[in-house]
Amino acid sequence: MKQKIFEDFDFSDFWDDSDYSLKEYVDAKPSDELINAIEHELGFKLPNSYIELMKLHNGGIPKKNCFPTAEKTSWSDNHVAITGLMGIGRNKTYSVCGSLGSKFMIEEWGYPNTGVFICDCPSAGHDMIMLDYSNCGKDGEPEVVHVDQESDYRKTFLAKDFETFIRGLVSADVYDTSEQDLINILEKIKTGRFSDTLQVYFKKDTAVNFDKTLRNLFTELIREKGYFGLHGDELSYLAYDIQFYLLSINNTIKSREQFAKEYPPMVAMGNNEITTNGYADFFLDWFDQKANSKQITKKLFGGFTFTDDYKRQLFERIKKYE
Repeated sequence: MKQKIFEDFDFSDFWDDSDYSLKEYVDAKPSDELINAIEHELGFKLPNSYIELMKLHNGGIPKKNCFPTAEKTSWSDNHVAITGLMGIGRNKTYSVCGSLGSKFMIEEWGYPNTGVFICDCPSAGHDMIMLDYSNCGKDGEPEVVHVDQESDYRKTFLAKDFETFIRGLVSADVYDTSEQDLINILEKIKTGRFSDTLQVYFKKDTAVNFDKTLRNLFTELIREKGYFGLHGDELSYLAYDIQFYLLSINNTIKSREQFAKEYPPMVAMGNNEITTNGYADFFLDWFDQKANSKQITKKLFGGFTFTDDYKRQLFERIKKYE
């Protein structure tokens, strides 16, 4: 006799129904009509185990949010982490047809159209979990794989089906190396080498020791956050200030699009020892804010630069890090 879907699996403590989860992930129970419409829109038959779980709880953030791997990925040597599980629908930001759902990741981020992306990851779009139909066809039983955008969309096999994936999730506590990770990254900030790009940029204005300034700023930011990442907070914005200043005195930045291209090699990406190993669009939000407030201006015969007044403010603020 075939085992029922999720037979003997206890979901009583599976979900973390935080305010954020309820707002961004959890939707109403999907009707059969909605499921059929979503399948038609996605182009794939959703697995029965996924549908059954979504009828119980349509999307959300699992308390156990890690899955073991047999090989190294961009996230870890031995596991991947998920931020949440996308539900069946269009209304929630993180539903399969939502504004940041599976369709968005395929159409806007270039992810392969060989399945349905059901889990986002902590990298803010740079890796995803997918129901992969490559070996079974659009109406078959898909495998679950990890897809790494930073490694040319490399796939790492996770589970033979969705139910196996859910049953295999484990708590992040199993892999908690945060204390040692913090020690390691602080040591790297102290002694590691900045990118070749920044090494060149530092030489343009030696009135400030930008090497030392950035190391001290990043140390404060990491101690405050517990990890190295630049987002939408005050210290991150100061880091964007410094990077933009160095960029603007070394290159002619003629557009927002050029800034987006020139930004990553400094700290966000590359084989540098000091790197955040990824980025989201917070630095573009920073650019828009500075441009709208007229703290960034365009020179008459050149590119974007800080106004003299804002430059003075910036140099005053970074004195504490020299």
